[in-house]
Amino acid sequence: MESAMFCRQCEQAARGVGCEVMGNCGKDPKVSALLDLMIQGLKGVAVYAHRARELGAKDREIDLFMLDGLFTRVTNVNFDPEDISRRLYNCYRIKEKARTLYEQAYRERKNEPARPLDAEPARWTPAENIEGLVAQGRKHGVLTWHQDPDVLSTIEILIYGLMGMGAFAWHATEMGKEDEDIYAFIHRALAATADPKLQLKDFVALSLECGKMNLRTMELLYQGHAERFGDQEPMKVNLGTRAGKGIVVSGHDLPMLEEILKQSAGKGINVYTHGEMLPANGYPGLRKYEHFAGNFGGAWQNQTRELPDFPGAVIFNTNCIQRPDASYADRVFTWGEVAWPGIPHLEGYDFTPVIEKALALPDLPENPGKEILVGFGHEAVFKVAGAVVDAVKSGAVRHFFLIGGCDGAKPGRNYYTDLAQQVPKDCVILTLACGKNRFNRLDFGDIGGIPRLLDVGQCNDAYSAVRIALALADAFNCGVNDLPLSMILSWYEQKAHVILLTLLHLGIKGIKLGPSLPAYVSPAVLNFLVENYALGPTTTPEQDLRQALGT
Repeated sequence: MESAMFCRQCEQAARGVGCEVMGNCGKDPKVSALLDLMIQGLKGVAVYAHRARELGAKDREIDLFMLDGLFTRVTNVNFDPEDISRRLYNCYRIKEKARTLYEQAYRERKNEPARPLDAEPARWTPAENIEGLVAQGRKHGVLTWHQDPDVLSTIEILIYGLMGMGAFAWHATEMGKEDEDIYAFIHRALAATADPKLQLKDFVALSLECGKMNLRTMELLYQGHAERFGDQEPMKVNLGTRAGKGIVVSGHDLPMLEEILKQSAGKGINVYTHGEMLPANGYPGLRKYEHFAGNFGGAWQNQTRELPDFPGAVIFNTNCIQRPDASYADRVFTWGEVAWPGIPHLEGYDFTPVIEKALALPDLPENPGKEILVGFGHEAVFKVAGAVVDAVKSGAVRHFFLIGGCDGAKPGRNYYTDLAQQVPKDCVILTLACGKNRFNRLDFGDIGGIPRLLDVGQCNDAYSAVRIALALADAFNCGVNDLPLSMILSWYEQKAHVILLTLLHLGIKGIKLGPSLPAYVSPAVLNFLVENYALGPTTTPEQDLRQALGT
């Protein structure tokens, strides 16, 4: 089915169905078609890479490109048609490299020429220009992935899970953390989506396996951060500004932030985090830099309202970019997988252009702000585990609420602020990812010295939240589903999606998801999730609290 555009991979799908004219994320039909073609190209890479791996052959460039391609396809990452087109031509080169790898391995193992693969993506050849690539992409939109709506739903669940996991793995490899099993699964699972013989149950199983492999991926990412920057520690973060030049870093990438801190040291520049970079303030290896000044602004969707008030340089290092407002577009840079048309994109780790821009711009004012606590990763929580367990046994802590996930601009997300404010004072709130920006500036107090609001980190730190839940279950000698713990999550894009798959893999039931359910989950698949995992939509704060507390 050829169409100008149809996308429903994020929570902001128009009318709860799909974006058909313009993406609510900001992508236009041209970009949408090119990103659809990227999935088709990656399927071709996966078909050959998987077969080659079965024959004992692998290639690291192929593996790393797969992560690049999947990350590029995540919501709010790449909006630049020229950049995506360059990646598509490279995708074809990688696909052909994977084909050669497979054919050579087959010849060596079987002592005969390789049998041609009949999977349609394996035969993909790119058009000669952007217009041709767009035309190709319109023939490979999401609705062409399968004709059965329930099978299509599970294929989408799997592919979006691979995209989220690919993003986490991309960050992990940046710090030298890799696992051959992760690469093997990504190739095998994506290749499976090009196999017309597979059925609903096959993709359900692969989706749950994706959750399992994502747990390993998040573990590697945690290890990379901990080894490089130390374990998170509870620290106060200033939300104001210091007098002097400034750089604000938005996104998720900690090694890139470290490089900016190193290269800007001693130059009279203060560095601030923004959006999902906020938890970086909890890492000792980053806080050691005296010019790491704190955090500016809130969640990603507020950038066009907040960044006009930041007179310094701005750089986005991963997803969650929006169309830069004209008031600051001339001082914005992108890096990594993120790109926007007309915005300078930096390759490698030389941030001289950002530093020079910051030095040429006006000073920020001295404006001390509110301080908030971050840094409650699982190692920090484990240090007070005894006090937490005792507080539960004594009745001082009645219940735990995990209120976290993505933030977004769509109406209905004030639910999470209202919910957090209505949580009884004898309950503890765990939070992570940018959804916490709805309420992390509020004062929740403490219970016997235990802060009632524990910020576990960004979405890249979700492994810590899982470890905390499992540790509580061990401490009380029960399963996670038997704990006085309720998970009420918000989602927006594919990293949140794959974290949910991880929770389902772990058998966690009763999760509330909002502010709306994914448009790509068909009624039959939703019924499966309700029957097997008691997954349900958020309702009202009052009703969901009554259900969680049994009152």
